[in-house]
Order: sequence, then structure tokens, then C-alpha cells
Amino acid sequence: MELDTTRQPHTRVAWPRPAGLVASALAAGLALAPALPAAATAHGATAHGAMPRGASARAATTRSATAPATASGRRTIGGPQLAGHGVIVNYPSAGAMPLPKVKASAYVVADAGTGQVLAAKDPHGWYLPASTLKVLTAITMMPVLNPNATVLTTRRAANVEPSKVGLIAGDSYRVSDLFKAMLMISANDAAMSVAQAAGSVAKGVAMMNAEAHRLQADDTVARRPNGLNGPGQHVSAYDEALFARQALSIPEFMRDEQLRTARFPLKPHHKPITLWNQNTMLQTYRGDLGGKIGWTTASKATFIGWARRNGHTLVVTILHCKPPYELTYAARLLDWGFDEDAKVKPVGVLVPPLPAHTVANDQAQPQKPRALPPPAKLGLPGVPLLAGLGTIALAGLTAVTVVVVSRRWRREGSPPAR
Repeated sequence: MELDTTRQPHTRVAWPRPAGLVASALAAGLALAPALPAAATAHGATAHGAMPRGASARAATTRSATAPATASGRRTIGGPQLAGHGVIVNYPSAGAMPLPKVKASAYVVADAGTGQVLAAKDPHGWYLPASTLKVLTAITMMPVLNPNATVLTTRRAANVEPSKVGLIAGDSYRVSDLFKAMLMISANDAAMSVAQAAGSVAKGVAMMNAEAHRLQADDTVARRPNGLNGPGQHVSAYDEALFARQALSIPEFMRDEQLRTARFPLKPHHKPITLWNQNTMLQTYRGDLGGKIGWTTASKATFIGWARRNGHTLVVTILHCKPPYELTYAARLLDWGFDEDAKVKPVGVLVPPLPAHTVANDQAQPQKPRALPPPAKLGLPGVPLLAGLGTIALAGLTAVTVVVVSRRWRREGSPPAR
């Protein structure tokens, strides 16, 4: 978990997906302002089964809405029902346990084996990930980095705040130890060093975005490997379920997730320090396989978790949740999932990764800008973009860019990596 007091959107976010910050400002000033007034919201009903006995009408109804992927006429990844913004569940005619009440803006509970999404809320909505983005960092880097290799800690990594293991600039650490610190105690400095091991932080982040594309996690834009809020960074509950399912295929990841404690050699020739896993569900929830907690003032509580019972493995993802109840809600959703798996009709499916040749072809082709979801507000962190008034947008373009860049520099203590 981490504390980030930077002013950020406190609700569902929807930022453009540019290659860089200046490109984002240019696209906003030149393209978005004249286009937004003409945007129209399509509506479609989400199918449901009959309301179970004892369930409220609110729990059995999904608000009609359109997900980002359908705003431009494109298919919704995972199935059309996942276009809804409200609670999405297909109850059988009778005998089903109602979904627990979860004070979170978005969540997904799915069977990792079959890929069936059992229930969801705003699954494709764009939200700030906080430290749950470290799961994407890990599943991207673990298959390509030598766990016994060492990484020299840069000053940028050592100075990152606030949750950290305490890496010392100029000292080297094993990649495998950095992964443990990143996953067990959410060490932001360790996540920066893991990305640095790819050649540079910028290259590591680029690899994360490429992996998200391969997994068909099209709601995801990564900007910082530790998940701290960055300009244009966002994920969805559905995408994080894809990350969670992929993590299950990486033995090293799942071993680290299930560690209660680990020793970390912080200083050469000194006694290692002890890392204690933040995920208390390892001790309290039957069948728990691990979990990644995140928190910033803007993202609120976020969570990705895994559990296995009776031969079934479920994943749960929660975004923009009222803290400190994310683990309580995760346990309730998992309990419901284990009880209702194979009873409720799935509302969608976790799609498989793209074939390698498809990813290569996609990366070789120019990418068309993705349509922005009409229900959400546009904006960069702390700097609203005025839509509909092209002249005003152009006049303020330079000021917007300078303010955002300067704020980012002040937070990180150095210009962003290129």
C-alpha cells in the first residue's frame, strides 16, 4: 500500500491513450475539444435471470450503460453483458445466494480455470490501479529477467516515496529479492528497480503496456511500474482479472504471493531484514493463494486476489473501494463465487492472450486512437481540459503542459524518463 496525496480524480477516470504527455495535451487541445459536444451515448440493456428469493430488486438489476469498448461500435472484450456499469449477474430462477453488498466502484469475480466471469460491477470502467499495477509489472518482468541477476539501485529508485523497502542508491540487489519486496510489502523502490532491470524504467513500462495488449487488457495504460498515480494511467477490474489469471501460470509469482515472511539483504555484510506479507487473508481465508493490496488517496483501496477450494480457483479484483474493507469485501465475493460457481450463468469470459504473431502484427501497424467513453469526464490530473471551445483549449495548451510536467517533476525529483 502507499500514500500519494497528489490531487487526482476520485471517481471513474477516462484519459486519452497517447504515447507521451505532450502528445496528450496536443490531442486534447486539437481533437477532443471540437469532438466532444457531438459525442452520443448508446444504451443497451443487460440481460438478467429472475430475482432469487430474498434478493432485493437493486441487487438483481444492472443499470443500462455502454462500456468504453462499445462507444465506437467495437465489441466489448469478454462479452456484451460486460458493457454494463452497474452490478452484472445472471441469477437462476430460484435458490441463488444474492451477491454481497460491496462498497466499491468496480469489481470482478471469475473462475480462473474456465475463464467464466461469475459477476461484475462496471468491469470495463477506467480507474486508478495504485499498487495492484505491480501485478502487471511482475507478470511482465518475471518471464524475461534472470532471478539471480543483480540490479544497481539508481537514485531515482532509492528516492521514491512513500512505501519502500529502503534500497540504497549505488548498491546492487538480486532480481528475485526485488520481486519479493515488491509483491509482499508493495515496495515502490523495488518496483522501480525491477523496471530498470529491463534497461530503463521507460523500457520497462513500455514492456508492461505491450504485455497488457497481448493479454487483451485494452482498458490499461501503465505509466509507472509501482502503480503510483501517473498522467493517463488507468486499468479496469476486468483487465486486472486478466492479469490475475496470467499470474497463476507463473510459478515464481505464486510462490512469492504465498510467502508469509521473507528475508531481504538490505545492506551488504549486514543481517537481512524480515519482510511480512501485507495480505492477511493468507492467515484468515481458507484456500487463499495470495493477494495484492493497493491504496492512494485518489484510487482509494484496490485489490487483486486468488483462492482455491475443491479444485476450483477463483480470482477477484476490486477498484475504488472504501478502505479498509477491501479484504473483507474480497472474502465475501470469493465466498459467493465458490458457492455459486456452476450455478449462475456467467456474465462473460476472461479472454485468452493474443497469439504471438498477432501481437507482432498489431505493433507493426499504426494504432488508431481509441474512442473515449462518453459517461466519464476528460481530464489530466489536476488540470481539467475544456471541451467544446477549441480556441480556449488551444490558448491554454502550453500552460496545461507546463503545469502537469512541473508537478510530475516535483513529485519525482527529476524529469520523467524518456
